[in-house]
Amino acid sequence: MIIDEQKIDEVVLALLSLTLHEERRAWKSFDWNSMNRLHEKGFIGDPIGKTKSVVLTERGLAEAERLFRALFTKK
Repeated sequence: MIIDEQKIDEVVLALLSLTLHEERRAWKSFDWNSMNRLHEKGFIGDPIGKTKSVVLTERGLAEAERLFRALFTKK
C-alpha cells in the first residue's frame, strides 16, 4: 500500500483547527512525521519541545480553515 502523505498532512492540518485555543495554538497529538512536514511547509511552528501544543502560522490558520470546510462540512 502506498500512502499519500499530502492527504494525511491535509487532514491533520484540518483537524488541528478543532483543538485551537488562544487563537492559534492547537494540541499536537498527531503523527510526528506529519507534524514535522507541516512545520517544513510553514503551516505550524516547530513541534519539537515540551509544550503540548503547537502554534499555527497565519498561513496555517487560513489553510486549516479552508481544508476543514472542504473535507468536513456538508454542502
